Amino acid sequence: MKPVVSIIMGSTSDLPVMEKAAKLLDEMQIPFEINALSAHRTPEAVEAFAKGAKERGLKVIIAAAGMAAALPGVIAANTTLPVIGVPVKGSVLDGVDALYSIIQMPPGIPVATVAINGAMNAAILAVQMLALSDNELAEKFAIYKENLKQKIVKANEELKEVKYTYKTN
Repeated sequence: MKPVVSIIMGSTSDLPVMEKAAKLLDEMQIPFEINALSAHRTPEAVEAFAKGAKERGLKVIIAAAGMAAALPGVIAANTTLPVIGVPVKGSVLDGVDALYSIIQMPPGIPVATVAINGAMNAAILAVQMLALSDNELAEKFAIYKENLKQKIVKANEELKEVKYTYKTN
């Protein structure tokens, strides 16, 4: 089974954040890979990865990075595949530095960007992209979204049982 999504992170210290993406891809039964590559420490490896990604059968790349967060942009500069950037909190700037680094890509080198530590939404975007050409996955994802809705409906019903002196509903 060949991976169709690649989760790349600048360091294994990003794994606790990126695990959420891996779990969703696993739940959706999408083959994926996880690797640590650094745009600053292993630039040649990042370039080789990005240039060979399409030929290896990848369709979407989720790239996470903190601080200067060059990784998603360097990957996007070297592939025609969609790249989803996940800014990771980890510096004194709480991830805002990474967010700005990822969203400020020059024209022609876009990186779809999610919230700081937003790996789950990155995986959801990857699933939605893949579902455009995969009806079975589209159906699975529709069920996933319906289950999200049902969780909120259930939570709202449970809130009706919570009692406060001045609560009116």
